[in-house]
Amino acid sequence: LGVVDEMDEQLAPLFERIRNDPALRENTLILFCSDNGHEAGAGSAGELRGAKTWLYEGGIRSPLIVWGPGLMARDSAGRINETSVFCALDVNRSIYALTNTPLPEGTSLDGENLIETILGKSEESRRSPIFYRRPPDRPGFGHGYPDEDNPDLGAIDGTWKFLINLDGSDAQLYDLASDQAESVNVKDKHPDLAAKLKEALFKWNAGLPKDGGDPAFKPGPPPAGGKAKGKEKGKAKGQ
Repeated sequence: LGVVDEMDEQLAPLFERIRNDPALRENTLILFCSDNGHEAGAGSAGELRGAKTWLYEGGIRSPLIVWGPGLMARDSAGRINETSVFCALDVNRSIYALTNTPLPEGTSLDGENLIETILGKSEESRRSPIFYRRPPDRPGFGHGYPDEDNPDLGAIDGTWKFLINLDGSDAQLYDLASDQAESVNVKDKHPDLAAKLKEALFKWNAGLPKDGGDPAFKPGPPPAGGKAKGKEKGKAKGQ
């Protein structure tokens, strides 16, 4: 909160400058967002499970605050939308649409245009599934921390959330519409849906470079001379 408070103080002059210039006020959009959930032990996600680096909602659900008096719906001030589902890729694509900026030649974006939702004029959600792969293991954030497994892969399709490990173990399916705390695994009640999301998730992951979180990952050789250089630096430090 201290960082947010300091940012608020530093950005105040910018907001005042925009507010006091009619041309800027009517044609400026400011978005304030977070890239992940709270750091474990340094915050809370309420009833949501997990924290930063986790694929449960407490790790991936984050706020997006939008300000733009001349662009947003007139009844949107102070309103909270808790139903629309989209990701950072969609924000990027939506800004292209808002500014009428053509995509670079030969570019195809994964994001969807949800600018009407961002401007408070709709509650539409992303139509395509959102796929996740957690960061490679780090001390304290790998499997079994603190007392449960940390899934490798995740997918959200509408209100459905599917989680699974890279080796196919510990499959989980949650209906976020009725269980945003992800407390009741319903994969056995919806085997066809779980199988469909698993297939799509593994197909997506197969197209990504492998990293240290994947058991099949094989690190390449160090850069030429990198190893020797490191040793020389170590010796110099010791002397």
